[in-house]
Amino acid sequence: MSGSTFTRSAVVAAAAALAVAGATGTAFAHVTVSASDASKGGSAVLVFRVPNESASGSPTVGLGVEISGVTTVDTETVPGWKAVVNKDSGSGVTTVTWTADPGTGIAAGQFEQFSILANGLPDKDELIMPATQTYADGQVVRWDQNPGDGEPEYPAPSVTLRDGQSAGAHDHGDIQATASETESSKDTTARWLGALGLALGALAVLAVIGIGVRGRH
Repeated sequence: MSGSTFTRSAVVAAAAALAVAGATGTAFAHVTVSASDASKGGSAVLVFRVPNESASGSPTVGLGVEISGVTTVDTETVPGWKAVVNKDSGSGVTTVTWTADPGTGIAAGQFEQFSILANGLPDKDELIMPATQTYADGQVVRWDQNPGDGEPEYPAPSVTLRDGQSAGAHDHGDIQATASETESSKDTTARWLGALGLALGALAVLAVIGIGVRGRH
């Protein structure tokens, strides 16, 4: 391969790598939420992941999340941030906001995670929680588009809520299956012990017979 050909190949490869990296960065630049144990009417730890995607490099200094239909919320301490839970007149949770201490925040190229324990989740298939991200330079990004509408540019964080009763029935079934497997294991062990006992008994009888025969001689 000539030097010029190698150079062109290297440039093409580098451009492709940058394109992939750019696409990946865009795909993961959204404010997202995850919850592995979220069920209807139950409690769950919701973890919001907030990356900094400011073009000017300004730090993120605020996050607000709308949460409707949740009874109570407990926030996890995040060093350098103050959390406030807002409620309506009926004592239901409406929003949770985090504000960075002066001179701090999420720097460009970094991310932060904010966790809450949500109790009394609503009886619905999906919990959509619009979020507002505020930067130190005054820029405000609203992540409030329905995530189910194609591929929105600013999708709201959302989690799927599984059915609590189905989960309970599934767990009960798992318990029954485990119990059956345990009984089967016990039965198999008993059979092996019984067979071993018979074998040892047969060997003992043969040994006694052998001793008697040798005694006669």
